[in-house]
Parts: sequence; structure tokens; C-alpha cells
Amino acid sequence: MTRHATAADFATWEAKAKSMTVAALLWSIRDASECARNFDSFDPIAAGRYADEASTYGQELNRRNAA
Repeated sequence: MTRHATAADFATWEAKAKSMTVAALLWSIRDASECARNFDSFDPIAAGRYADEASTYGQELNRRNAA
């Protein structure tokens, strides 16, 4: 099993993000970003996966703000 984020992971996060409230997106971005920082020093792959998740939620938030 790969721990890197896959295309399927991104698709799952994107679908989930579309159904989340703005408050839930903000919370999830902060949570995933904090996880990425915490994992960065000892598991860069996990840190990158959490950073990808935070980024995906951030992109959804940006789309909503642009509309």
C-alpha cells in the first residue's frame, strides 16, 4: 500500500470538500496543516499527504470565495 496521495485520494477529498460548510473547510485546513507540520520532521511522506489534503480543501474554499 502506498502512502503517497493518489489520484483517488484527491478525488475523494475534492468530493468531500464540495459538501462541507465553510466552517468545516476552515477547520479541516487547519487540522491537516497542523498534522503536516507535526509529521514533517519524522515522516515526510505523511506530511506531504496531509499538506495535499489541506491544499485540496483550500482550493475549494478559494473557488467559493471567487464566486
